Amino acid sequence: MKKLFIGNLPQDATEESVRAMFTEFGTVRSISVASDIFSGKCKGFGFIEMEGHEARAAQAALDGNMVDNSDRSLRVRFDDPKASARGGRKRR
Repeated sequence: MKKLFIGNLPQDATEESVRAMFTEFGTVRSISVASDIFSGKCKGFGFIEMEGHEARAAQAALDGNMVDNSDRSLRVRFDDPKASARGGRKRR
């Protein structure tokens, strides 16, 4: 099981819309979209879990794609819990 970070999501993104993007590559085991506690709008990122080969296919296909009706490109990365424990991720 692999956990993916999805960044640059539009404010109107929902768990259902994100799930729809990724289900063509396999079964989404779990999904969590960060939303503002007051407005309920998406904060622009979320996490999903998929099987390894499905997650790699989704990451390869969706990373860098333009998000619906915006000038932002989607960021899809493998989540690295060790980087979080060290205080952040190194930029490439």
